[in-house]
Amino acid sequence: MSMSNEIVDNDISLAEPSHYFALMKPRVMRLVVFTAVAGLLAAPGSMDPFLAIIAVIAIAVGAGASGALNMWYDADIDAVMSRTTSRPVPAGNVTAGQSLNFGIVLSALSVLTLGLLVNWVAGGLLAFTIFFYAVIYTMWLKRSTPQNIVIGGAAGAFPPMIGWACVTGTIGIEGIVLFAIIFIWTPPHFWALALWKMRDYDDAHVPMMPNVVGEKSTRNQMLAYSVLLAPLSAAPYFLGFAGPLFGIIGGALGLAFLWFTYKVWQIAGRDEKLIAEKKLFGFSIAYLFAIFGFLMVDAIVFRVTGSYLLSSWMVI
Repeated sequence: MSMSNEIVDNDISLAEPSHYFALMKPRVMRLVVFTAVAGLLAAPGSMDPFLAIIAVIAIAVGAGASGALNMWYDADIDAVMSRTTSRPVPAGNVTAGQSLNFGIVLSALSVLTLGLLVNWVAGGLLAFTIFFYAVIYTMWLKRSTPQNIVIGGAAGAFPPMIGWACVTGTIGIEGIVLFAIIFIWTPPHFWALALWKMRDYDDAHVPMMPNVVGEKSTRNQMLAYSVLLAPLSAAPYFLGFAGPLFGIIGGALGLAFLWFTYKVWQIAGRDEKLIAEKKLFGFSIAYLFAIFGFLMVDAIVFRVTGSYLLSSWMVI
């Protein structure tokens, strides 16, 4: 038994504030906050700035709660996989019990804050998101089916919908479209990582798609999802809550994503394939930040000028 496992098993902790912050998966939390703010800004109507800040903090804390609960349950897997061995629980900096308690407290605080101070549609969605990630994905899907990331990806797709609900008190077709962009993006994004980290998932006995159905089938599915994502990337324009320039840029980003996925699907050589997988994974992160970032810019321009990007330039 390793030293890190002995520390976890004996429930001895060397926890510092930085270790608790690491439990919240700050990289994932940043993406959650980013997409939630995009949904909040893109929504019609206005929101008190102070309440908007409270809403964003609550969503961030809720995302952190999900991360802590995930690290509590997945401590055994994290101790095996090379990219996760330095996480607080397998490293012995925080005990599994402390991670569980931390996640429960953060969950309650974030949901109650959002529900009581903003609205209960948003609060309810946040509660369901935490439950979905911690229970449906982490405790059930992740270890039982190669569709784990497909279904479980819904947890990461809820934040822009929550942001939309903070302003409108409803979900709406617009919120569903923002959800769908991340939901469809998730499988090719994560499978690009899984393809080049197959050995890690084998060692941890996690049934990721490449390990279960093979690389060829996985690449075929990645390409299919990317074909769906291409037109969906421009959907906010066609539904009328983003301007024509967003439609152009969103469509271009969707086609670029499809191109990178096509290169993964096409290349058979091992070295070239690894390069293509890493390029797709890297671009997929840039894609999500770009599409939701430009959605925010478009929404801000609309609030300031009364017209969306490109439309306002044509008037000038």
